[in-house]
Amino acid sequence: MNMEVVWNFLSTQGADFGLKILGAIAAWVVGRWLISVAVRLIGAALEKGKKIDATLTQYLKSIISVLLTLVLVLAILDIFGIKTTSFAALLAGAGLAIGAAWSGMLGNFAAGLFLQVLRPYKVGDFINAGGTLGTVKELGLFATTVLTPDNVLTVVGNNKVFSDNVQNFSAEPFRRVDCVAKVANSVDVMDAMARLRPVIAAIPNVKASPAPDIEILQFTPEGPLLCVRPYTHTDHYWQVYFDTNKAIVTTFGAAGYPVPETPMAHRSVG
Repeated sequence: MNMEVVWNFLSTQGADFGLKILGAIAAWVVGRWLISVAVRLIGAALEKGKKIDATLTQYLKSIISVLLTLVLVLAILDIFGIKTTSFAALLAGAGLAIGAAWSGMLGNFAAGLFLQVLRPYKVGDFINAGGTLGTVKELGLFATTVLTPDNVLTVVGNNKVFSDNVQNFSAEPFRRVDCVAKVANSVDVMDAMARLRPVIAAIPNVKASPAPDIEILQFTPEGPLLCVRPYTHTDHYWQVYFDTNKAIVTTFGAAGYPVPETPMAHRSVG
């Protein structure tokens, strides 16, 4: 009986349904191409005007792309005779699961709007937000795209970003680089600090003002632990960090300082 129904459908409406499928595929391919062209042209016009920064430009492009894609989907549904009112009724009756999913999307959308208004960061800033550390590549409609230092592209929901702490390392003109150096108990710690100061100050991209901090951080059984803290722009953070550690090793080696060792307690066996 089922085969008879299928055969009857194919013999009476199969050709018409097949043409509708082909028309829908063609409409989707052409529509998506037109949308990409339109979004690209709008983005180019916004960038050419130079009145809107890159972050807001990307956000507007995302909104336009989503809206045009929604229009395209409704147009394709209309090809199959599904009217907008029917489609809305279908969504309304989809149940709690779809409602929860839309709730999350709307939360990300609302958070994205607040991020655009408050502007805690922009494209190109190095941030720590939503548990992700990296450079902002895009502040989108629903999510922020971040490129981590190990070159992994990470997409973080705007709602997660907005509900958590945001650290913007690019907001200030410089930041502090935290390094440590340990010297043996037999070493004159004041001499060690005096040797380090000019060497650390001479590292490329280290700021003269404020001057690097080189002080005694704490005392350990092996010897005093020094904090070595130069200041630099965020773009040069890791270069200064690694060069500072190399400078510590080179300076202490040239001075002939012994390697700090843990003192051992010797007990005589009676």
